[in-house]
Amino acid sequence: MLRVRPITTADGDLLKTIAIESGTGFTSLPDNEDLLERKIEQSVSHLAQEASGPSPVTYLFVLEETDSNEVLGTCGITSAVGLDAPWYHYHIGTIVHASHQLGIYNEFRTLYLCNDYTGSSELCSLYLRPAYRGSGGGGLLSRARFLFMAEHRQRFADRIIAEMRGFTDQHDSNPFWEGLGQHFFSMHYQQADFLTGSGNKVVIAELMPKHPIYIHLLPPEAQAIIGQVHPNTEPACRLLQAQGFRFENYVDIFDAGPTLAARPDEVDAIRRSRRVEAVVDETPAPEDARNYLVSNTGSSGFRCVQARLQPTLNRVRLTPELAAALEVDNGDPVRLVSLPGATGP
Repeated sequence: MLRVRPITTADGDLLKTIAIESGTGFTSLPDNEDLLERKIEQSVSHLAQEASGPSPVTYLFVLEETDSNEVLGTCGITSAVGLDAPWYHYHIGTIVHASHQLGIYNEFRTLYLCNDYTGSSELCSLYLRPAYRGSGGGGLLSRARFLFMAEHRQRFADRIIAEMRGFTDQHDSNPFWEGLGQHFFSMHYQQADFLTGSGNKVVIAELMPKHPIYIHLLPPEAQAIIGQVHPNTEPACRLLQAQGFRFENYVDIFDAGPTLAARPDEVDAIRRSRRVEAVVDETPAPEDARNYLVSNTGSSGFRCVQARLQPTLNRVRLTPELAAALEVDNGDPVRLVSLPGATGP
């Protein structure tokens, strides 16, 4: 059975493998052993504590196969970005140049360096290893975070963002970077990507232009990929849009990938999820049972699975196998939400 749970120190080697596999542009998991170890330690420590509000900590989770204990992927949620270091985006705006005397009116799209999403919670680090794609694990990894956020609202901000990985070509190069960023950084895209992923965001403030950039002055190749996602990121992007996330004209300053945003109550899985009481017995799910995401209500002991269920208003029957995967007993509270394509509460 596939299950999402918080990362542990025992998952360190696997996270390092994922950091290498994910490649250029996956800045939230850089190939930096010391940084990855700190991220794991921070996640484990903070999940064991009572939350006092949003803070600059990233909670990391993994997808595992319970029979083999093999870890298939990872995902994360940063409680609040930009509180420990500036958080940069380009905002796509409009500047008008007009002359009544000459009868000329022109609108130009611009990029403006900003920190508008400071303090937001961020969905990050979603990665499913290639051999396991297409089995539904990616959807479980992504949506499980919403049940965690719904159950532990005090840990998160009133706005959630997700930076979508931007386009790169077969040489791990990004046309937007080649047309803009490299002129100010004087380094290859991969090197700049590694620096910021390793937490060295000061260089952005030191080197990036502070004035609006006219998009029409950039090379056509750079203009064409502004707001475009990496092909491997398209499924995750569609899933978030279906959940209620939208593009608000903010893009990454390096690869120009879009940033999606939503308020917690606008996110479908958060809004519709609810607590019910677990009833553990051997009765199998009826034929008309539907697909649900179901989790326990823990933090450091959080567990989430997908299962066919038929909940009532206040209760849901779980087989002993499901209860064991969720680590719940008869009478314990669980949180659930129906999956796309399922009807009912």
